[in-house]
Amino acid sequence: MKSLSFRSSLLRLPATSALLLALAGCGAAAGNARLDSVEASGDGTLRVGLILDSTGAQDFLNDSQLAAAKLAVQEINSTGGHKGKPVELLPQPAGDSDAQARELAAAKADVVIGPTDSSHAAAVIDVLSAARIPLISPANSAAGLSKYKSGGYYFRTAAADVAQASVLVKLAKDGGAKTLAIVHQDSTYGKEVSAAVASAAKGAGLETSSTSAFKPGEARQAAAAARTAAPDAVVLIARDDAQGAIAELNNAGLSGSKIILSDGAFGQYGSGLGSKALDGARAVVPGVFPSVDFQARLLAVDPSLKDLSYAAEAYDAVTLAVLAAAAADDDSGRSIAAHLIAVSGGTAPGTETKQAAACPSYKDCVSALRTGAGANYDGQSGPIGFDANGDITSANFVVFTYGADNRAKLSGREAAGRAAG
Repeated sequence: MKSLSFRSSLLRLPATSALLLALAGCGAAAGNARLDSVEASGDGTLRVGLILDSTGAQDFLNDSQLAAAKLAVQEINSTGGHKGKPVELLPQPAGDSDAQARELAAAKADVVIGPTDSSHAAAVIDVLSAARIPLISPANSAAGLSKYKSGGYYFRTAAADVAQASVLVKLAKDGGAKTLAIVHQDSTYGKEVSAAVASAAKGAGLETSSTSAFKPGEARQAAAAARTAAPDAVVLIARDDAQGAIAELNNAGLSGSKIILSDGAFGQYGSGLGSKALDGARAVVPGVFPSVDFQARLLAVDPSLKDLSYAAEAYDAVTLAVLAAAAADDDSGRSIAAHLIAVSGGTAPGTETKQAAACPSYKDCVSALRTGAGANYDGQSGPIGFDANGDITSANFVVFTYGADNRAKLSGREAAGRAAG
């Protein structure tokens, strides 16, 4: 079987948290649908919509998410669908993300999966929350979305960018570091992750000896500040021109195993950098590698599939949505939103509900629901446990280590957990 690549670390999704927060609440439903008690109001047919918003060089992301959504629906329907009727995956509309959202609302979607790009999320949330349709993104990572006023209709199976902070610090500490310098791109992403790393370092007993920002192409001064601080490790947080920043760190005498790269800075640099520039350096990438079995099932849906970015997260988003409908015994959007926290293994604030035993598939989780035991879905992307903001409370990462050729190989896995908030 051919191997499918894992490339989510190479994406450049804008983290426009400041703008999102400034716009928060435009057109959103009031209240928090995640915590509501609602009466059944569905029409008996569960319809799942899918927003595919990747274009140009990133349009390969559409294929992986579409294949995953199709696979989830096929497997759910093979076990009886929702209340004995097949779950429908609506035809994918064309157009901008908000136009797709409007078309899916008109098509009576009960839940929508997407979008991929964080910068498209606000417009989609506004359209769908006004229609009381929950949205589950498999890819959004902008931290500001956690507080976006969606009326409780927004969830995501991908971790926020800041979740990687504790893993970056752990890598530094595992390498023997007692002090670290933070060099970050002067952007929303850079500032948010930098602040989170500094906080995680303090909690782990590490000293942050310096924090310096740079604009793409202008990292020399930031690298010099890091050198002056004489740290044991340097955490580079960047999405744009990470290669230039690494080169400036090298020029400042900071190279190799001293360097730890955020997900946005990860890349296969090869001859683009000087010899051994990253020898021993480490980097993190969010998510998990798909199992051989999951790859095979996806290829059965789309034999031409070459990339699995966000496939696990999209598959889990669909599965969770249908499980929430099963738990509610209703296909309405309000019922789905009100049951997603519970079936994901999360705990809603103010409740004392005992967490159910983990179940690894829709079939297993539905069986647990029928016995009254409750569902706690741990899927292809790992444990989820939505909190009151619709965020996952356990994030998985894979770790890469660079060789003398400045190319990275998988070297480990890490998880970052936090209390539900």
